Amino acid sequence: MELGNTPTDRLFRTALDGLSARQRVISDNVANVDTPDFKASKVTFEGALKRASGQLADGGLKMFKVKNAVDGPDGDSANVTPQTVTLTDTTRRNDGNNVDIDEEMLDLTNTNIAYNALIQSTSTRLAGLRYVINEGRR
Repeated sequence: MELGNTPTDRLFRTALDGLSARQRVISDNVANVDTPDFKASKVTFEGALKRASGQLADGGLKMFKVKNAVDGPDGDSANVTPQTVTLTDTTRRNDGNNVDIDEEMLDLTNTNIAYNALIQSTSTRLAGLRYVINEGRR
């Protein structure tokens, strides 16, 4: 197992990639809030990430065989890519634009909170590794 390439590291990296893609799409939606006939987009990746990490849809963890008692779930979160979906089935305004600025701001806030939490978790993991590498000395 490579340092920095553990299943948890790959899971965090993939989640951060998905969240940053979502931030870009939300920014694009907000920038085009007044563009006639513009259709909003959404980024989805959580379902695929849960499946790849071994988590069931109901939040539980599935049972799997542990090879040599060190490997993670069967799936590989590194193969999960965020999917961008254009929302064409709704139109909220007469000009054909379907961007709801309040919904976009709420999604952006939730995305930023999740992104910051993952960054903090990654930082804490790296601080723990640094502590171990330095044998507990500062």
